[in-house]
Amino acid sequence: MSNFEPPIALDPEVTSALRQGAHVIFSLSGGKDSSAAAFAVNAHLDMIGHPRDRRHAIHADLGIIEWLSTPAMVERIAAMLAVELTVVRRKAGGLIERWEQRWASSLRRYENLETYQLVSPFSSARLRFCTGETKVQPIGSFLRASLAGETVISVVGIRREESLSRAAAPVSKRDTRFAPEGNRAGTRMLTWHPIVDWSAKQVFAYHAAHAIPLHEAYDRGADRLSCSYCVLAGLNNLMVSAQCEGNHPAYRSIVGIEINSGFSFQPGRWLGDIRPEILGSDQRRGLAAAKRLAVERRTLESRLPADLRFTKGWPPRIPAHDEAETICSVRGTLTSRLRIANRWPTARAVRERFAELHAAKAA
Repeated sequence: MSNFEPPIALDPEVTSALRQGAHVIFSLSGGKDSSAAAFAVNAHLDMIGHPRDRRHAIHADLGIIEWLSTPAMVERIAAMLAVELTVVRRKAGGLIERWEQRWASSLRRYENLETYQLVSPFSSARLRFCTGETKVQPIGSFLRASLAGETVISVVGIRREESLSRAAAPVSKRDTRFAPEGNRAGTRMLTWHPIVDWSAKQVFAYHAAHAIPLHEAYDRGADRLSCSYCVLAGLNNLMVSAQCEGNHPAYRSIVGIEINSGFSFQPGRWLGDIRPEILGSDQRRGLAAAKRLAVERRTLESRLPADLRFTKGWPPRIPAHDEAETICSVRGTLTSRLRIANRWPTARAVRERFAELHAAKAA
């Protein structure tokens, strides 16, 4: 084996499932890792005589936040693999739509005093619903429906070198989200990480050795590919994306959410600051106002009683009168700034609402 071809990771469960003719699904994002994993596994499957008609590719389209070149790149990779490609999407819209919906929900809940503090519309390292709802869910639901009763192996190109959270990633794991143990259809799903031990250098070398095309983002200077603007991306990758004109509509849409919500795209970083010249004058003024609102919100919410902050099973108790006065004052300012109704405008009304919610929780 050459230096360009590190071994793929295998374990007994994957090996056994492949021998029994499991369906193999290449999960393609257009990025270097998903392509390398797909080509390396495809070569292994040829070597062991795995049936070609039991190999498939799938891609979750995230909407306008995708690089414009990503769909064509995914189609090209699938064609080179000689497998059929299925594209799935979240039924309620792409990722930007999901952030917009989350902010609308946050406003409704705050207006109804169903939450104590305003919640950011954006996903984060601690709350990666972006991956779960726009990639995992559409892909898993499609595979469960289309391959019911089969053994399904999803090939995913994650690597332990990428992050601390992935350092302990297994070679494979059962996926019981869409194929619970003992399900009536008899469907069995595995997630396989065949290049989990590869380095980024090895991934790029594998592409070069096998003439596998790379997404334009890498040629422009990015070190990884995800959405055009990812909540986990470093400054360099955000700058690279913002330099590509095809990504400007998504940029303006996301900055629009920053402006409407007063929350920055990443903790401590406003996407609107990356390339403000892309924005119109109205958006630049709106962004400045959003930053002022963010400072005011944080200052106001710091006055709220700490033990009443939102947790599972909220609220834990009914606030005292002086606490309700503080809550009432904070809400009065923020509901005015956000132009939503202040339905509990007095301390007494706030205490009555907390009592109503507390009783409902107890029931």
